[in-house]
Amino acid sequence: MSSGLSILYDTIRWEEKALFDAAKKKGIDAKMVDCKSLSINLDKSEEEYGTVIQRCVSYYRSLHSTAALEGKGLNVINGLNTSILAGNKLFTHMLLVRNGVPTPFSAVSFSEEAALEYLDKNGYPMVLKPTVGSWGRMISLLKDRDSAEGIIEMREKMYPIYQVYYLEEFVNRPPRDIRAITVGDTVVAAIYRYSGDGQWKTNMALGGKAEPLKVTKEMEDICIKAKDAVQGQIVGIDLMESKENGLVVHEVNNTTEYKNTVRVTGVDIPALMIDYARQLRK
Repeated sequence: MSSGLSILYDTIRWEEKALFDAAKKKGIDAKMVDCKSLSINLDKSEEEYGTVIQRCVSYYRSLHSTAALEGKGLNVINGLNTSILAGNKLFTHMLLVRNGVPTPFSAVSFSEEAALEYLDKNGYPMVLKPTVGSWGRMISLLKDRDSAEGIIEMREKMYPIYQVYYLEEFVNRPPRDIRAITVGDTVVAAIYRYSGDGQWKTNMALGGKAEPLKVTKEMEDICIKAKDAVQGQIVGIDLMESKENGLVVHEVNNTTEYKNTVRVTGVDIPALMIDYARQLRK
């Protein structure tokens, strides 16, 4: 098996370029592999990619390419179990709760009628999230029965996964959340992500801004437990500061973005990722 290092991508962003540059600076001959051009013989061990850092943006490409490469005996960061578990918000939530990680209160309904009945019984506002998705897409704030009916009725016409209604409490918090990056068993950096003008979501893609913050012992303990819950190696942990319940984890990111974390903290996350991958090479 090759002792090299591959960076698997389907879109080259700042993160993938930074990983390649970090490897080059360390004298590592990293290979950039475009998943869109990749065909894998599933029955023969003829493709040699060494340790693979999985960076595909597409959830489905990431999941299935990880399954194929890991099935051929390659070490993929993150592995298949993490791709499956962290890639689905419902799966993640159940594992976080089971492992004692504080989370927002959540529920799931499996039909339009059940979702509306649950909301009427338990009250508004609630946040409706797709179980699979990123960058704040398809996340809706349900303020009342009218908004819930309109949004849920629209989703009934979409792909079946959007008819699984994952509901999360609208956490009473400052207008920000926290993104923490873990590499191995260390939280290497964290930032506040503030909502953009007129936004309640904190995703940077939606115009939010970032500021550095100091990682506390409490935050580190929570993040490492969250990482372990999804069997992660290098992940992003998203937390909120609930005014009633303190720090709560609302998402774990399998192929996490870290451009803004590097920008505002100065921590060389790509170099730390390369060092971690190099330690695991076969």
